[in-house]
Amino acid sequence: MPNRLRLLLGAYGPALFVILFGVGFTLIVLVLAWLEQRGLSQRWIGYTFLFLTLLVFSMVGLFTRTSDVAEYFVAGRRVPAVYSGMSSGTDWLSAASFIGLAGALYQSGYQGLAFVIGWTGGYVLLALLMAPYLRKFGQYTLPDFLAARYGGQGIRLIGALAVILASLIYVVAQVYGVGLITSRFITLQFEIGVYLGLAGVLVCTFLGGMRALLHAQAAQYVILLIAYITPITILSFDRTGIPAPPVLYAKAMHQLVDLENEVFNRPEEVAVRALYAERADRLASQIEKLPGSLAAERTRLSDQIERMKSTDASVREIVQVERERRSLPATPQLAHAKWRDDLKEARHRSEPPVTDLESFALPEEGNSRANFLALIFCLTIGTASLPHLLMRYYSIASVSQARRSVFWSLFFVALVYLLAPAYAVFVKLEVLQHTIGVPVESLPAWVNAWTKIGLVSIDDINHDHLLQWAELTINPDVIVLATPEIAGLPYVISGMVAAGGLAAALSTAEGLLLSITSALSHDIYFKMLRPDASSSWRLIVSKSVMVGVAILAASIAVQRPASIVDMVAWAFSVAGSALFPALVLGVFWPRANCAGALAGMIAGLAVTIFYIARVEFDSIPLMGWYGIGMNPWFGIDAAAAGIYGVPVGLVTNIVVSLLTKPPGPESQQFIERLRYPRILYNRDASPVRSPDA
Repeated sequence: MPNRLRLLLGAYGPALFVILFGVGFTLIVLVLAWLEQRGLSQRWIGYTFLFLTLLVFSMVGLFTRTSDVAEYFVAGRRVPAVYSGMSSGTDWLSAASFIGLAGALYQSGYQGLAFVIGWTGGYVLLALLMAPYLRKFGQYTLPDFLAARYGGQGIRLIGALAVILASLIYVVAQVYGVGLITSRFITLQFEIGVYLGLAGVLVCTFLGGMRALLHAQAAQYVILLIAYITPITILSFDRTGIPAPPVLYAKAMHQLVDLENEVFNRPEEVAVRALYAERADRLASQIEKLPGSLAAERTRLSDQIERMKSTDASVREIVQVERERRSLPATPQLAHAKWRDDLKEARHRSEPPVTDLESFALPEEGNSRANFLALIFCLTIGTASLPHLLMRYYSIASVSQARRSVFWSLFFVALVYLLAPAYAVFVKLEVLQHTIGVPVESLPAWVNAWTKIGLVSIDDINHDHLLQWAELTINPDVIVLATPEIAGLPYVISGMVAAGGLAAALSTAEGLLLSITSALSHDIYFKMLRPDASSSWRLIVSKSVMVGVAILAASIAVQRPASIVDMVAWAFSVAGSALFPALVLGVFWPRANCAGALAGMIAGLAVTIFYIARVEFDSIPLMGWYGIGMNPWFGIDAAAAGIYGVPVGLVTNIVVSLLTKPPGPESQQFIERLRYPRILYNRDASPVRSPDA
């Protein structure tokens, strides 16, 4: 009986765990809703959901702790396809998908579908080009594969650095999402929320590694899915009478287009856009005349204050101008950086919004059709190159299970992605109907709440005390998190959405931290510096490195470098440019050699980083760089920098490989073992594929 019970738990234990957790979470939500009706404060509801999310990570880490290297890095290589698919789906549904995807669609309509197409299309490449071959190879990390295929420690080092950089950018985006959620729903300071969230992740990964990661992410998928489905389903039912948002949002989209045509063509909207155009011209002139324009602006404001004092102006008016003078940049370099950002925003606000969601008549500022296609390309290639996704295929039970795992990942991801367009349409309809044209002092409570943390801003440029569309800026990261408040739902739904966002961000952060830690402790420390290190010492180093990386990621995230979607897109471009050519050519082109792979990785990575730094940042205060900005090449945003880095890396790899000595016979044998199943023979001499093929 004990053996039979053990077998049953081994076969059905993961499914039972997920079902029981889903039922328990639903009961907790219902209890909190009942307590809210009886006066439970919103703060305590927020704390409960935060505690629940962190408790899941902590308890899973406690019960799955291990000191075995294979268990820690690859979960013993016995994870079934469905369970791995659910875990991968959670890993994939990061803060960018949960928080940012609907916001991207809200902000730019069909332009935002580049993320959906690119991210899901990348899984096709992953299934065809990467997953089965990495599983057949075995080992632990991507640099392991590169070193085995090309030979030499140099390729391992460059591969490890590329893994670290791409994963670090990605994990900063997740940590930023954690701070965003905790600062709004739990009223914690942004920085405190960042470190608190990472503490929960560290407890889990620190103790159990990949083994804990798989179980924690499966549990968090339940929270994530329930949290994402509930508010938009309620909003859809309120709007259409039928709780089926993926099916019925098309009708709402037609209503939205009609309303946009009416609102955006009102005389007051046209006048406001003209004022922003004037502001843009003034800022362009100031930038051109630096440094003299900065001194002139400071003198103008000082003279204005003196005149106001002599004419008995109100104290409030004088204080406002004084604040404007004090906010002026201290140096011409800082002025160039700030005014350039203000110029981009003013130009964006001055452009007529797109009302035909079925066309590519997109705004000129970085949103051309070429930019749309370039972003799809980068996200597709990046998906097939992300280290924290690829390394989990080492943990699956067999090669065939690895292929099935990709299918299940897409299935679990699609359950969420089908709802993102509905979020964008229904929320935008609500915003247009209930905020535009409303007196600024009478705006809905959610506007004021998100304004306090800087993610919604109002600029009454025409001073009529009425809100126009061009005067309202909503950070795309707000859309999903604010949906319950926008729809007027109970606060327990807002808390549940916050828990879902935390689950998405923390689960992905956990996988990313593990990939960075593996690169540092396994590839650099163990494989290059101390090959004789014991298993226990390797785990000690791995866990110590993890804490340091988490602190570094939090320190960068508190600087709020960019939106979540932008940072994630940079990570995809970096991963695709550095890793994709070397990985794909390493599997499918026997002529590729170490020199070509090294040159291609360095060239692709350098071009991508250069482009992101020059286009996205006019200044990098953290590094003391100012005035480095440049205009995009052919209108391609920094988010799609990989459109230049990937071809450069690929061409460089091929050219250098052809100009240098071809790889030895051991490389050819490696490719044959990787690509072709081993042939075994029955007693009657008939061929049969090996079981792991």
